[in-house]
Amino acid sequence: MATKKTDDVFSIASIDPAKLSESFREFAEKGASQTKEAYAKMKEAAEDATKTVEATLESAQAGSVELGLKAIEALRTNAESSLSHMEALLGVKSVSELFELQTAFLRKQAEVVVEQAKSLQETSKKVAEKVAAPGKSAAEKAMKSFKSV
Repeated sequence: MATKKTDDVFSIASIDPAKLSESFREFAEKGASQTKEAYAKMKEAAEDATKTVEATLESAQAGSVELGLKAIEALRTNAESSLSHMEALLGVKSVSELFELQTAFLRKQAEVVVEQAKSLQETSKKVAEKVAAPGKSAAEKAMKSFKSV
């Protein structure tokens, strides 16, 4: 009799087609739902990445304009200072006056160059922070979404 019971369990007649069809339908619906959710997350991530790239490029463009203007300002200052020095050199009456004038000019130029370098460094730092901000924000958002999963 044990053989007959084993035969019944493995026989094709013991499979209920309605239950099999219902299980397959549930499996298919669950797969479709998971696919929709994955697509929605991928679409949102792509949109966020696009916004991040756009914001980064806008910041980089604005920053490069700001740095360019700072460089032009430094060049203009240096050129005007050099022209004024050349005019002063034309009025020199002795070698000692020439050395005194030249020494004062070089000292002043060194101070100006240090100030210009500080200004450009501060501006570069500010621009770098602005350019990095969208990427940093996006990375933090991504990390939060991974933690919540």
